[in-house]
Amino acid sequence: MDTEDPRQPKLHKVIEPEVVKAKTGLSAPHTVHCLADGTVLISMLGDSNGDAPGGFMMMDSEFNILGRWENDSTGMNFNYDYWYQPRHNVMISSEWGAPNTVSQGFKLEDVKAGKYGRHLHFWNWQERKIEQSIDLGENGLIPLEVRFHHNPDSTHGFVGAALSSTIWHWQKQDGKWTADNVVGVEPIETEGWPFAVPGLITDLVLSLDDRFLYFSNWLHGDLRQYDVSDPANPKLTGQVWLGGVIGKTATVKGQKLGGGPQMLQLSLDGKRLYVTNSLYSPWDNQFYPAMAKEGSYLLQLDCNTESGGLSLNEDFMIDFGNEPGGAARAHEIRFPGGDCTSDIWV
Repeated sequence: MDTEDPRQPKLHKVIEPEVVKAKTGLSAPHTVHCLADGTVLISMLGDSNGDAPGGFMMMDSEFNILGRWENDSTGMNFNYDYWYQPRHNVMISSEWGAPNTVSQGFKLEDVKAGKYGRHLHFWNWQERKIEQSIDLGENGLIPLEVRFHHNPDSTHGFVGAALSSTIWHWQKQDGKWTADNVVGVEPIETEGWPFAVPGLITDLVLSLDDRFLYFSNWLHGDLRQYDVSDPANPKLTGQVWLGGVIGKTATVKGQKLGGGPQMLQLSLDGKRLYVTNSLYSPWDNQFYPAMAKEGSYLLQLDCNTESGGLSLNEDFMIDFGNEPGGAARAHEIRFPGGDCTSDIWV
């Protein structure tokens, strides 16, 4: 999309799935980052048949497909998000599941069958191969979004394990990468559910000064702020409820919010946090079926960047329920001038 005029985006180029599969053997694009030389790097969840482990696709600045990024994918089980830090010669990737698995909706038996990830992979950035993997175990099931510190000299970062509803802190110590569970959201017994409902941490974002961490519990319905000045010891400083399945609802402009908080984006000054509520349509339809007809929302929360704290801005709401083509689902949020989840300093 050509967004030079942000109010009038124009279709610039389309690369069909068949072309991607033919040139890379990959499918299901997810995370996009730009490298310092203008190359576009995209994580791909599956192979051309929709099976794991997927890989990484490169494009040049004119959006011509260059091929695969990785030289060796040994040790890779699944793929999802990634972040790179050239000063440490590292790229970190996480694991969700194969497109053929996740597209069928969430099933506990798939977790028991090992069809979902639980590893963090630390790649040699120059050699493009996995140098170290960490098995997060039963407390680290389905690690999704990864967030390195913005400070390019730091080796600290965080990942949210969705199903286990835990936040893990990684760092490099004595030449090895380590990861520790630093936040846990307890499941809640809920009427009508055959199991205790997990928070389901689906997204997180770090403020540009690396002081505050925000994450969303998509099923519980709350959005949290933690002070991570000491990254190994996060402290809860703010919490707002925006729906969910456990009965804690919220209303904005007279409208009861459906779904739960999901994708996040933070303004560069750290004062405005934006949130949408659509995760992935098969999972939306499973856990929040009304979203298909009602559409989703974009909300804004005000952040206290001095002492901590979160509050819902009740004057701001974008309702995607009445779009010209019918109800739409809002997901990823990006700022034209740069933002806290896509900018990487080298």
